[in-house]
Amino acid sequence: MKNSVKAVIITGGLVMVLLIGVLVWTVAQRAESENDPKPQVLREESHVLDDGGRDGVTVVEFLDFECGACRAVYPEVEQLRQKYDGQITYAVRYFPLPGHVNSMPAALAAEAAGQQGEFEAMYHRLFETFAEWGEAAEPTPEVFRALADELGLDMTAYDEAVADPATTERVRRDRSEGTFLGVEGTPTFFVDGRMVALTGPGDLERAIVEAQSR
Repeated sequence: MKNSVKAVIITGGLVMVLLIGVLVWTVAQRAESENDPKPQVLREESHVLDDGGRDGVTVVEFLDFECGACRAVYPEVEQLRQKYDGQITYAVRYFPLPGHVNSMPAALAAEAAGQQGEFEAMYHRLFETFAEWGEAAEPTPEVFRALADELGLDMTAYDEAVADPATTERVRRDRSEGTFLGVEGTPTFFVDGRMVALTGPGDLERAIVEAQSR
């Protein structure tokens, strides 16, 4: 009897330890999930330039303002935005690439403008003036500051935003999430959450049309 009782006690103790271990693991997993949410193609803080409404196709571009390919595809994107106005939700996210000295400064300029409600205006000006600063040997923050001044921004607020570590972190969050989503270069487009393989002209529009038919 004594051996049987001892065995029951030991077995019960092991079960209790196992249950406690499962409970601790579950709590840890829940905390990790809350602190490291699943990557999303579009977030509430993302810059939405066009809203296609509830039934619209969602197009998200991860871009680097100093990327020549992003500049090259910019006119096509603008044509599609106009052609499908009211039918697509178009949003932009940052993905500054290493090796481009003005990638981060340009993104900071766009984000600082966005804090004053002028993201889209700066978005256009950055691509329109690409030849003045793109692929420069040294960063040209003075060029971006001049653009901000031309847009009539509050320059004190602009300077503070550019210097604020929170602005840099905002850009890096996009870059980090893009990496988790499989973005490796720019421009990278997602249409209704699906990454689009751009192999030639018309690929993005075809993806939009296909999404509309689904």
